Order: sequence, then C-alpha cells, then structure tokens
Amino acid sequence: MPRILIVGGGYAGFYTAWKLEKHLRKGEAEVTVVDPLPYMTYQPFLPEVAAGEIEARHVVVGLRRHLKRTRVVTAKVTGIDHANKVATITPPVGDSWQQEYDQIVVTAGAVSRTFPIPGIAENAIGLKTIEEAVAIRDRILTNFDRAANLPAGPERERLLTVVVVGGGFAGIEVFAEMRAMASSLLKNYPQLSFEETHFHLIEAMGRIMPEVSLKTSEWVLKDLAKRGAHVHLDTQVKGAVDGNVELSTGEVIPSDLIVWTAGVMANPTVVRGSDLPVEERGRIRTRPDLRVGTDEEIVEGAWAAGDISAVPDLTGKGVGGYCVPNAQHAVRQAKLLAKNLTAVLRGELPSEYIHHNLGAVAGLGLYNGVFQSGNIALKGLIAWFAHRGYHGLAMPSWERKWRVIGDWWHNFWLNRDNVSLQAVQNPRYVFEEFAARPRPAQPAAAPTEPAIDPKSVEAEKSGKAPASTGAAAS
Repeated sequence: MPRILIVGGGYAGFYTAWKLEKHLRKGEAEVTVVDPLPYMTYQPFLPEVAAGEIEARHVVVGLRRHLKRTRVVTAKVTGIDHANKVATITPPVGDSWQQEYDQIVVTAGAVSRTFPIPGIAENAIGLKTIEEAVAIRDRILTNFDRAANLPAGPERERLLTVVVVGGGFAGIEVFAEMRAMASSLLKNYPQLSFEETHFHLIEAMGRIMPEVSLKTSEWVLKDLAKRGAHVHLDTQVKGAVDGNVELSTGEVIPSDLIVWTAGVMANPTVVRGSDLPVEERGRIRTRPDLRVGTDEEIVEGAWAAGDISAVPDLTGKGVGGYCVPNAQHAVRQAKLLAKNLTAVLRGELPSEYIHHNLGAVAGLGLYNGVFQSGNIALKGLIAWFAHRGYHGLAMPSWERKWRVIGDWWHNFWLNRDNVSLQAVQNPRYVFEEFAARPRPAQPAAAPTEPAIDPKSVEAEKSGKAPASTGAAAS
C-alpha cells in the first residue's frame, strides 16, 4: 500500500488529509499527518479570540476527531531525505525515528518573520497561534485590572498602551478588535478614562492593507482615527527595550504589550532540514500542479501547498508571480492537491491550480468591517456581516461552525466574556503557595563535656572515693 506522509497539520495539511479520506478508496493508500500540535488553527478568527469575542477552543479543529482514517503523529519533522524517501520524526518525548514514505506532502506553513531589532525577541508577541491570541486577550484584561489600582500617571498609561507592528490584514484586524474591546471595558472601570488608553500601529510602508484599494485603506485609517487609534505610516521600530518602543521618527512609546504582525516566512525547520528545491525567498519550489519542482523538472513523489510553497499564480495577479500566503489559497490548493495525488496514484494526470481572488474582507471590531472585491467596496455594518458570513462558512466542519456561531449568538445577547485567565499560564501558583512542606532538617547538637563535681575532685585528692551514683540511686 502506498504510504503518504503529510508534513504539517495546518490549513493545507488538514484539508489535504480530510479530502484524501474522501477521494481514496479503502486500502488504496496509508496516510500519516505529522504536526507538533494535535489541532488545526483557523487563523482568520485569531483577532476575535484576542478581543474575547470567540472562545479559543472553538477556532481550532482537532485532527484526531475529524481525520477518521488518517494516522496522526504529534511530533516534528526535523529532516527530509527525499532522495531515499525517508523523514526524521522527532517527538517531544522519546527518541527520533526514521519514517519511510512513497509520497510526501509538505504543508508545514509559516512562522512570524522578525528582524534583529533590540528587545523584539524578548518583549513582543506574534499572532500565528491560538496560544498567542489568548495571551494577548489576557494581558489586556489583566493590565486593566492593574491600572485601576494605580494613581493617574505614566505607569498607569503604560499598562493601557498597546503597540501593533505591521499594517497588513492581520495587524489591522487585531488592532481594531483590541481598540474596540478596550473601549467596551471602560464602563467596568470607572477609575480609568478613554484618554488614558493608547493604541498605536506602526507600518513601514506609506499605506495599510495592500490587499484593498487605496481609497478603501484610507477609509480604514479615518475610521480608526475616529475611535482614538493612532497609525504611524512610513515608520519603523528601532528598539523595544524595557517596555519602550523606539520609532524611526524619534518618538518613544512606553507600552506593556507589543504585537508583531509584520510578515511571515516559510517554516525554517522543515525547509532547511530537507533536500527539496527552495526558491530565493526560502519557500519550496512548486509547480502549478502542486508537485515539487519546476516546469522543466519534476521531483517525483513530492508535493507542497500553503504558505511554505512557492506556487505560480496563473491568474497573473500574484506578487512576484506567485500565490500570496493566505488561507484562501492554502485551502483551495489543499483540495486540489488531494485530487491530484489521488489521480497520480491511479495513473492519471494532475490538474493545474488556478484561482481568481474572491476579494478581501476584514473585521474592525463589533458591527464594523471592510470588504473589497474588484472595484466593489463595502464598509461598516454590511461589510461586518460579510466578514462573519464568509468565515463562518469557511470554518471546517459543521461541528466547528455551530460552536463559533453559538459564541456570536451568546455575545449578541450577553456581551463578550471579559475575564482574564492569565493565571492559567502558571496554574500551580495557589497550590504551591499553601502546600505544606517538610520541615528542614535540624543540625545535630554538638557533644557536651560532663559536669565536674567539686566534691569528687576533693575526694580524689584525699584518696577517698565518693559513693557511686548507682548505689545512691538504689
């Protein structure tokens, strides 16, 4: 039976395995998915998780629950020797092992791309995982609690200041969602004022959201300004040491929360550990039919899709001639990859991937959004409905859809759940504080000299022995 190894269980990996289960006949192939996490994260919902609008567990899809005929391995692929069709699997516990395969599908996704700016690695947080989104939400809520106990002044405003780096879709969405959440929190904190909350977005280019028209992006800037958010265009971050964000303009912004959304790069662990061809931006070189290779040469038995791959955009609208790394392409590439892989196993020819962009939609906080498709642009409430409608339908499986829709329904009537669970990152703190511990061992007492009886000394000198203590006792 042919062995198919899928490296990565994100968008592209999950959908490839999910669709292979539908296309492959029973016993036609053996499919294995390897990922360090046992779930897929629906990343377009991360800004809403960070703003407390969706329960964190509802935007992840359990691999074992939804992949019924696929073997799921929770580990990392740290090496790919495609010349010998062997991959190195490294689990979090135990020894690594060699996994043989006949077909390999590389869908390990992307990670946050950063630059060697002082303080960023130590103080910033990304927005690529569900854990990061939860940490951002809890940090904002906890900082409001702490600020409410402080007198008005610089330290209180530092806790209430948020800096987001990167003006793409992810950056704008989380920036707007956090601004909306902070505004809604103020009614519960009468000690704090709107003027003490500061939100700054730093963008190195002269505009935000390059996926939409310039006119639409300018509308977003004006909308953010109305809500008290500050966007710094043509500005770079020079440092983020000790909670002070230094900008290229010379301005310094004291902040306790720095969110980094300034781009992504292909998963370096998988790319550098493989012998598959790589293009100049560090992505796996992929053909339009999603097989690894070039127009002139095919790497037999190797496939790639999603953010880790450089797939030519046959519509001619891709950046640099390639599909941009987003969920829209990853999902559709994965669906075609499953069909093509099944076709090749059956001796048929694969099809080429071609997808015309459906447009871009973003949520900008409750009841506000923006949508762009060609020359059509929607703004405000109708765009917000379009955003929720599109992503609600795009969420994999009806089981997950109903959970997300349920969160939206509950929040409509009950408002968002603004409770910080930051202590969950150290869940044993209460137990440790009050747990009984063994008393420290006492040092052994030093031996003491026996007391000398003066009468005994006198008796010895006179030659008379004293009565024994034993006889006296008797």
